[in-house]
Amino acid sequence: MKKIILSAIMLMGLAFTTQAQDISKNALGLRLGGNNGFGGELSYQRALGSNNRLELDLGWRNRNNYNNNGYDDNAVKLAALYQWVWNIDGGFNWYAGVGGGLGSYSYDNNNTSYNDTFAFAAGDIGIEYNFDIPLLISLDFRPEFGGNGYYENNYGSDIALGLRYQF
Repeated sequence: MKKIILSAIMLMGLAFTTQAQDISKNALGLRLGGNNGFGGELSYQRALGSNNRLELDLGWRNRNNYNNNGYDDNAVKLAALYQWVWNIDGGFNWYAGVGGGLGSYSYDNNNTSYNDTFAFAAGDIGIEYNFDIPLLISLDFRPEFGGNGYYENNYGSDIALGLRYQF
């Protein structure tokens, strides 16, 4: 009986190690989503191990006469997330992560100017497909908390499509 249990544990361990898939050392591209008005972000991923990585996303916007109401709106935001990656099957992976970021925004409506900076905590969960060519496509959900008044009720989230070149 002990041999059967030991064999079962070894087979389960082997199954988990064969499912491990090395992630690309570097990936650079775009993360395209609503992102609370920021729209697309420049995105960089750096592998930290065989199943974890760091993702850095930089978003910015510069809108003049926003919504035809005379507002000029400028903002920049940097998000950093630590992600764990698990193989599903074939080239599919799913991932989850935690992190945070900093941002700055300003607006001017001809009568009032306002500038502020903010910090936020963020989570991330998504699915990705690693093509045979050096292309990685992903779809993820990112909730963000905090924002020092930038987000309504100190909460913002978005769903985004990522397209990254792997090297």
